[in-house]
Amino acid sequence: MRLLISVALAALALHVVYGQRDELVGATSYLDHIRWQWLLAAGVVELASIVAFAALQRRLFRAGHVSIPLTTLTAITFAGNAIQNSLPGGPVFSNVFAFRQFRGRGADDVLSGWILVATAALAQISLVILAVVGLAAASGTGSELDLVTVILGLLALAAVIVFIWSRRRWIARHMVRPLHLAQRIFKRPIGDPRQLIEDLLHQMDVISPSRLDWVVALGYAVANWALDIGCLIAAFTAVGAPVPWRALLLAYAAAQLATNLPITPGGLGVVEGSLIIGLVAYGGGQESTVAAVLLYRLLSFWSLLLIGWVAWAYASWDLRRQEVRDPNAAAPEALAPWNVKGAT
Repeated sequence: MRLLISVALAALALHVVYGQRDELVGATSYLDHIRWQWLLAAGVVELASIVAFAALQRRLFRAGHVSIPLTTLTAITFAGNAIQNSLPGGPVFSNVFAFRQFRGRGADDVLSGWILVATAALAQISLVILAVVGLAAASGTGSELDLVTVILGLLALAAVIVFIWSRRRWIARHMVRPLHLAQRIFKRPIGDPRQLIEDLLHQMDVISPSRLDWVVALGYAVANWALDIGCLIAAFTAVGAPVPWRALLLAYAAAQLATNLPITPGGLGVVEGSLIIGLVAYGGGQESTVAAVLLYRLLSFWSLLLIGWVAWAYASWDLRRQEVRDPNAAAPEALAPWNVKGAT
């Protein structure tokens, strides 16, 4: 069924592209005189954005007293990105892959799940920050693109996320009755609800990021987006097109927020369309903008798929090698939280 749906979507995409062939021919003319040094710079900056995301995870793992090399986390990030952008329901499969990789490298269930939630939250909060800056820089463009309400709503959501984390103990203790009801219906999890909540809170207390950890982690999250924006800027320069600076940040944030809609894997077509519409609406040349965006997506989407699947093969092989060397490392949930690999 997934194969049939993929073929149907591919046929639809080809039909749409064929209908816009005149515009694409004009855009591809910009690629005939590409500046290769800027193309190389765009590729390097895009790779650096992936490393920044891996560094974000590494900083949070250190707060949980687990040490995973940056190279390993970078490979996991590349692989997760490829899974997310290749498969229908990719974010689910990507998180499952990362969760298993984290568990196999010394993190318990609570820490592995917390890392996935915390990195996603920081990524969204940092994107909202960039969107607010972009909204201020683009003055009235946000109203024209109907983004003011959306960005304010996301700011409120970010505030809710921070509030929930700061009041997590109070919220968790009020989950005793709902957990008891879930046990009566689903017969799981087994055990006294109150004790299960206390055990969870005890494990979460082992994860103790300082304010400096949060600031540095947020900095890495911002760097992840900023370096990706740098790839887009370099793509404009590579095709010899002027960069629409005032609308760039806002259009970029809008395109990335649009990828949260589960329409196509990796926002394929959604990101391109949102970027082009936003940049052209604020004065960007149509053909030059299309050429720059296509080049940007070639680097930030298609090229990363190949690298990601190679990284997936490496990360899977490396995890199996570690499990053979140390069978106990594959079952960290059997360890007490204070005995997790790398804990003090």
